[in-house]
Amino acid sequence: MIAALKNRLARMDRIAILAVPALVYMIAIFAIPVAGLLLRSFSGPDGFTLAGYVSFLGDAFNWRVIGNTLRVAAITTLICLAIGYPTAVALSRARGFVQVALLVAIILPLSVGVVVKAFAWQIVLRRDGIVANILVGLGVWDTPQLLLFTETGLVVGAANLFLPFMILPIYSVLKLVDPNIQDAAATLGASPVYRFFKVALPLAMPGIVSGSSIVFSLAVSMYVIPSLLIGDRFQTLATLVGRSFLLMRNEQLGAVTASVLLALALAIVAFSSWAVRRKGDSR
Repeated sequence: MIAALKNRLARMDRIAILAVPALVYMIAIFAIPVAGLLLRSFSGPDGFTLAGYVSFLGDAFNWRVIGNTLRVAAITTLICLAIGYPTAVALSRARGFVQVALLVAIILPLSVGVVVKAFAWQIVLRRDGIVANILVGLGVWDTPQLLLFTETGLVVGAANLFLPFMILPIYSVLKLVDPNIQDAAATLGASPVYRFFKVALPLAMPGIVSGSSIVFSLAVSMYVIPSLLIGDRFQTLATLVGRSFLLMRNEQLGAVTASVLLALALAIVAFSSWAVRRKGDSR
């Protein structure tokens, strides 16, 4: 038994070597710069200080920025979930050419740069853009309205950008689920509503949690989309970081803001991990 355990540990050590290049890369490219950023947020003229955080958290404007960031990210995540879940269900049930076409339609937009998409949405969201004309044609508006440089336009553009990151995790879970489970529940007398909330949704929950955490993290930290679709009139934490470093030349404020943004992102990842682990334990 001891020999088997030693062999198993030796095999694990050999497998762990495969992760060394990625670990070195992450330490050099990510961990060291982030550590330097955190140290800069605690640095003042006289050395270590919490004055940057005290000043940041004591400013009502910064709390509004945090609120803007969380609100836009939450709405974007909900829109992506509302559109992404049924799309993932359709993708998991599709076969052959239809499934390939859906996958191409979902993955292909990821090859287009964020800046290109942002400028495309600037055209779409103009007063004479296609969205305004459609809404006027449907009778929602009497006259065309400007969606560009509004929070609504920002959410629409962000949802379009991050939608694939919601669909693909849910799809990766649903494709492993036996489709006969729904039929079995129906034969036992379960109503469609009961099957959705008690069968379909719990089975898809790991993908929903993963997709939501990815989309929320991306939406919290997005910089290009807010800069191009709404401008300086609506500040988020990411745009405030850029403004602090590039315009105000205030490195400590930028480092503090980036640290707050990092803390939010880590909290999202920790919560999603806890939710998935709890869901797995409940089974």
